[in-house]
Amino acid sequence: MAHMSTLKDRLRTDLTTAMKARDAVRSSTLRMVLTAITNAEVAGKEQRELSDDDVIGVLSTESKKRREAAVAFEDGGRSEMAAKERAEAEVIADYLPQQLTPAEIAGIVTAAVEQTGAAGEGMKGMGRVMGVVQPQVKGRADGAAVAAEVRRQLGS
Repeated sequence: MAHMSTLKDRLRTDLTTAMKARDAVRSSTLRMVLTAITNAEVAGKEQRELSDDDVIGVLSTESKKRREAAVAFEDGGRSEMAAKERAEAEVIADYLPQQLTPAEIAGIVTAAVEQTGAAGEGMKGMGRVMGVVQPQVKGRADGAAVAAEVRRQLGS
């Protein structure tokens, strides 16, 4: 059997702690995240144990959903729902690796453009550059922000 995810264990332990502390936001968010992890484990043809990297992928997806929902609620004039989504995103952020700054993303992209030799090719080199960049930023940067930076650097 694959090694047990230490991150998943931490989420479970923290859920118990949050329940004992009667921290409603934290416990409901952790329950929801653990459910998403379980769903990811049983998706596909056979059940599998997620690695910490896989768990980070699930957490990133859940975090992005919260950010997008917060914006949608804010735009719809439902600030109390937006605040709830932001609070959940903050709980999830505690379990994600430190996010990269725009300057750090730019540096990684610049190095990848040089490494792949895609500098003069414009958008044709985007796939190759993204292929080099993605493993380096996984779980540490929003994919849309990374793609925008690659486009910016290849377009100029």
